[in-house]
Amino acid sequence: MGLLALCVSISSVMAQKTCYSYDYQQQNLADNPGLVAVAGQVEQFIKAQEGDPSGALVTARGNPLIIIPVVVHVVYNKAGENVSDQSVRNMIETLNLCFRKAHPDTLKTPAWFANLSADVEIEFQLAVSDPQRRSTTGIVRKYSSVTQWDTDDKVKFSNQSGDDAWDAKSYLNIWICNLRYVSGYASIPGDVAAKDGVVLSAGSLGKTVVHEVGHWLGLKHIWGDQYCGDDGVADTPSQATGTSGCPSGIRITCNNGPNGDMYMNYMDVTQDACVNMFTYGQKQRMLALFKTGGLRYSLFASNGLKEALYQEIPLPQDTAVSTPSVELSQPSLYPNPASYEITLDLNNDQLWIGKTIMICNAQGLVVMQYIIKAKTQKIDISRLQPGMYFIGGKREDGATVKKKFIKL
Repeated sequence: MGLLALCVSISSVMAQKTCYSYDYQQQNLADNPGLVAVAGQVEQFIKAQEGDPSGALVTARGNPLIIIPVVVHVVYNKAGENVSDQSVRNMIETLNLCFRKAHPDTLKTPAWFANLSADVEIEFQLAVSDPQRRSTTGIVRKYSSVTQWDTDDKVKFSNQSGDDAWDAKSYLNIWICNLRYVSGYASIPGDVAAKDGVVLSAGSLGKTVVHEVGHWLGLKHIWGDQYCGDDGVADTPSQATGTSGCPSGIRITCNNGPNGDMYMNYMDVTQDACVNMFTYGQKQRMLALFKTGGLRYSLFASNGLKEALYQEIPLPQDTAVSTPSVELSQPSLYPNPASYEITLDLNNDQLWIGKTIMICNAQGLVVMQYIIKAKTQKIDISRLQPGMYFIGGKREDGATVKKKFIKL
C-alpha cells in the first residue's frame, strides 16, 4: 500500500472529518521502506523551490494558470452509489471555486487571516480524451460486486473488482465508491502510479475533495500530524491538533497568538461550511510540483483536454458482450423501449440458469449485472438513466445473449 493521507468521517450528519494520516503514513513507511527515499526526494524538491517568495509559476503553456485533466471512476454496487453526472460536475466546480478563491464561503475568512488567503491558480476539468485519444466525458462508471471498500486501494484495480487508474502522469484520478467508515483518502506525491489519486466516499462529495486533492498536491494537515507539529508551510500558524466542529473567533494553542489557529484552512478537518482558504505558502508548496523536474510537471503534456481522435469507444473486450464465436438461438427481450422493467425470454433454455448477464451503457461500460434465476428473467431497470443500453452474456458452450434496448 502506498503512502496515503487518510480521513475518517465519524458523523455523516455533521460532516465532521477525523483524520489519522500520521499514524497511517508511519505504518505505510514501515511496511514499504522504499517509500522513505521517494517521499524524501519529493520533499527536498519542494523545499528547493522556496527561493521564489511570490510562489509565481510560468507554466509550459506560457501562463500562470494550471489546468489539470481529471478522470472520475464511479465504482458502485447499489444505485445510490452510482452518483449522477451532475454530482460529479458539482464536485469539480467545488474544486475550482475553492482553489481559485472564488467560493462564496471565502467571505467568511476572518480579517486577521484575510491577507494570507490565496488564489492557488490551479483549475480542474473533466477529461475529453482518454489515454487512447478516444472521446470521453471524463466519468467512468463500473458496477462492482463489492458492497464496501476499505483503504487498501483495491478500488483502484480492475482485478480486485475496482477500476484501473488512467495514466497518472496525464490525469488526476478520482475514485468514488462506498468507503467503509471513511470520507476519503489520497496518495501523496511519490506514491506508485497505479495508486496515484484520490478516493472519496459516495456520501462525501463536498469540500472533502478539496482537502484530499490538497494532499495529492503535497500539503500536509495544518497541525503537522502531531501535537503543535509542522506542516512545512511558513504562513500557517502552529496549532495543537485538528479542529472538530465549526468554531468561531480566535483560538490560541501552541503559543500561536495573537491570531491563533487557522481552523478555517482547507487542510484542517473542520466542517465543510467553516473551511474557506489556502495560504500563499500552501500555494507555493503545491505549485512547486509543477516546476521543471517536479512530480506533476508531466501533466502539462497530457492529451486529456485535447480534442479526441476517435469518437467511438469499443465495448470492453473482457466482458460478456464481446463478439461471440458461436451464435445459437437468440433469446428475446421485451418491452423495448421500457421505463421500469424488461423481460429476457431465454427460449426455455435451462442452461442459462446460474449464468451472469451484464448491462452496458452506450460507452461500453458495465452498469449492472445479474445472475439468471429463471428461463424468463425479469430485470428492474428503473434506476438506469434514460438512454441506450446493451445486455449481453456468454456461456461456456458459446451460446450468447446480445440485445439492445432503450430506457425511457
